Amino acid sequence: MSKSILFHTIFPHKTSRVWVVFVHGAGGSSAIWFRQLRAYQKEYNVLLLDLRGHGKSGHLVKTFVDGNYSFNKVSEDIIDVLDHNNIASAHFVGISLGTIIIRNIAEIAPEYVSSMVLGGAITRFNTRSNTLVYLGNFFKHCLPYMWLYRLFAFIMMPRKRHKESRLLFVREAKRLCQKEFLRWFKLAMDVNPLMHHFKEKEIDIPILYIMGKEDHMFLGPVKEMVQKHKNSLLHTISKCGHVCNVENPDVFNQHSLAFIARQGN
Repeated sequence: MSKSILFHTIFPHKTSRVWVVFVHGAGGSSAIWFRQLRAYQKEYNVLLLDLRGHGKSGHLVKTFVDGNYSFNKVSEDIIDVLDHNNIASAHFVGISLGTIIIRNIAEIAPEYVSSMVLGGAITRFNTRSNTLVYLGNFFKHCLPYMWLYRLFAFIMMPRKRHKESRLLFVREAKRLCQKEFLRWFKLAMDVNPLMHHFKEKEIDIPILYIMGKEDHMFLGPVKEMVQKHKNSLLHTISKCGHVCNVENPDVFNQHSLAFIARQGN
């Protein structure tokens, strides 16, 4: 029996052999990259995908129901897409929880990953984000999941200029069913143990972190990670929150494309 493959879209380049794969976060979809696509298409082959249960991969939920989700399982979904399209290696660009999935692919199958651009990266939950996750876990069965999602989006992106990012994520999250939301929410409980392992074990793959200076929940831990790892760089964007590829796409595109170009493959 053949494997179910995530919904994905390919934008081939006429001459380049280099691939860039975009990975969205929990509750989002490949639509989150609409402000990157044109710039990247000019330089590289591009692959956009929707994670299991998200976007146009939503109809595949039943085929992916195999107990609790894990970062290895959702990472293997993406590797299956690469194999399906004969992509031996690629540069990966991710946002939010998608950055953890990319880092996990680099851990379990590093041959697929040429470099990583991690926007709004999650490297550890701090006290505030831990409290948010545990409160959500407590109330997840008695409150509608969209209430929780709107609350999380507002706490993560509270400023007026973050409004577009909040609305985009809430709109995409509406496509999730309650059961699928709970699977991904439970997956978030595994973040700290996994990221502690990644912090202690540096990987020999170049990483660029792009963070908004107003990303009050995740910027601090990323700074700690970059200080510890020699293969990591950090660029921060002023007047910008968690979803930096949407709030300031020009700066995000400029620095991420320049970083990938420097890798030379």
